[in-house]
Amino acid sequence: MIYCVEDERNIRELLVYTLETTGFSAKGLADSRELSAELKKELPDLILLDIMLPGEDGFGILKKLKSNPSTRDIPVIMVTAKEAEFDKVRGLEGGADDYITKPFGMMEFVARVKAVLRRSQKQSEEREVRCGPLSIHSGKHEVKLNGEKVDLTRKEFELLQYLVENKGLVMTRNQILCHVWGYDFDGETRTVDVHVRTLRHKLKEAGNRIETVRGVGYRIEE
Repeated sequence: MIYCVEDERNIRELLVYTLETTGFSAKGLADSRELSAELKKELPDLILLDIMLPGEDGFGILKKLKSNPSTRDIPVIMVTAKEAEFDKVRGLEGGADDYITKPFGMMEFVARVKAVLRRSQKQSEEREVRCGPLSIHSGKHEVKLNGEKVDLTRKEFELLQYLVENKGLVMTRNQILCHVWGYDFDGETRTVDVHVRTLRHKLKEAGNRIETVRGVGYRIEE
């Protein structure tokens, strides 16, 4: 089930229609109140969230979703007419999995949805990977720093896991996008940079292990 939170009826109905004709179950919701009511009935596989909504805006909704243990792991794609870099960064730093700006083509829209769902539903085998003071438990989606649990979003976890599994190797931004997000951005790499910055901050001193290779990408020290 995919929830489409969009106050403009025509757009909301188009998104729902497009998703349903491509094999998904979808439900259109006009605002945060309708979303809250539906979340009590059923947790979706994905939420499409507009920023400009009546009452509580998309950023406020996203913050609540990511602070609630029962909804924090639900993937979120921000859908908005805003094009400002600040809004993109704010959404990604808030835990959104992707960001798509209106107007957009339906084929691109469906591709983004499939990519996010593919990444979120991918089964991980139970294993532990270590890197200095860090331990990454893939089955539990848990990271510990010197034995203390670190609170990461799904994408931050997958980014760290990818870098650690390729210790010592430089991963380009496009490689990271393809592996963690499931597709290539057309020259748009800000998503990776934002997630690396927040990941470094949360990992404290261990975040210094993530090295920027100028003009190429990132690597984590052996």
